[in-house]
Amino acid sequence: MSTVGDLIWSITIKVAVVLATIAAADYVFQKIQFEKMMRMSREDMRQEVKQQDGDPLIKQRIRQKQREFAKKRMMHDVPKADVVITNPPHFAVALKYDAKTMSAPKVVAKGQDEVAQQIKRISQESSVPMVENVPLARALYQEVKIGKDVPPKLFRAVAEVLAFVYRMHGRRDL
Repeated sequence: MSTVGDLIWSITIKVAVVLATIAAADYVFQKIQFEKMMRMSREDMRQEVKQQDGDPLIKQRIRQKQREFAKKRMMHDVPKADVVITNPPHFAVALKYDAKTMSAPKVVAKGQDEVAQQIKRISQESSVPMVENVPLARALYQEVKIGKDVPPKLFRAVAEVLAFVYRMHGRRDL
């Protein structure tokens, strides 16, 4: 009986060691398989980036709507301008200046080609004076953003234009 007990005990220990070895090997194999399965394909990565950043087509549409809204707002400000400085076929820049509230004239609208033609049309309809000054129109268009003040290096030229316009219309704001 003791020999049979020792034999069973010996077999049980050997079987336990073999099963533990198989379990360890299976654990390693399953972990490697799981990691391979969890890896993303290139298409999955593209889709995830698209979801995080947003669909490029939708982003493009949003930017287009924002540009349209800014253009409408800019065109709405043209009738309030004091003068529109033009380079006849290409550029138009609308300026506003109120000596009581502003430290410098402000660009309220600017445009090139088609937008410039719209600015000129709106200014004519609103009786906003237009002055042709090619170098000043180009400089203002290239250097000043909409809603920003005229830079100091262009003060003199802008002041001369505004003084000319104010003299023509009998204003003494400058």
